[in-house]
Formats: sequence, C-alpha cells, structure tokens
Amino acid sequence: MSYPVRYYCPHCGAVVELERDGYLSDKSVTPYPLVGWEYADPAESFENDDADGVHFVCGESDAEGLRWTGEVSEADDVEHPGLESPCGNDVYLSFVRFEDGREVDPVPESEYVDIGSGPRSGPRGPNGP
Repeated sequence: MSYPVRYYCPHCGAVVELERDGYLSDKSVTPYPLVGWEYADPAESFENDDADGVHFVCGESDAEGLRWTGEVSEADDVEHPGLESPCGNDVYLSFVRFEDGREVDPVPESEYVDIGSGPRSGPRGPNGP
C-alpha cells in the first residue's frame, strides 16, 4: 500500500508530495547526493529497484505519484528563504540503507585543495627600510 509523503526543497522550501510505499524509511532530503547512494528518477520504479533514493528537480520533475503542492515550508533549515519557489534546483531524497544488517551512514565527500609548490606569484609583502 502506498501513501502520500511530503517533503520540502532544502533550497527554497517548495513542498512536494510523493506517493510511495510505507516500508521505506527516509534518511534525509538534501541539496546534494550522498556519496555511495544511487538515485532514481521519480518516474522510475524506485521502490522495486536498487535505488537508494530519488533525485528530482524542484518544481520541474513530473511523474505519476509526484505532486507539487504550491505550498512553501518556513522551516529553519531552508537555505534561501524568499528564493523564488519552486526554484528548479536539484533535490535528493535518500532512503535508509543497510549493509550486512547495519545501517550505513553517509560519508562526506572529501574536498582536496591544491596549495601549490611553485614560485610565489602573488603580491609581495611591504619592503623594509
């Protein structure tokens, strides 16, 4: 049996309703994909596939069982309150995943910074007397 479940866009707060089976547990709704999670389009059969979540575009994704309500959430964690809603940004609904009977926690993607080791090319400091 499926149920309508409501989520809001983390960018602008636009509320979307997604018809889905009750056995799925939500992990999070984020503006970015979780590392290692596989996302399905809402028009795909995400409940019976190996998908770990659903990727949709705020206000633009269209599928049977998906409805943009026209409401806007005023939750504290909306990134850009007052942003035009719907905003057209990516939204990722992630389900709880299990491996070997244990819940998997997402690992944040590492950011690498290249400090460089070549000759200095920026402005020089003040010259002494």
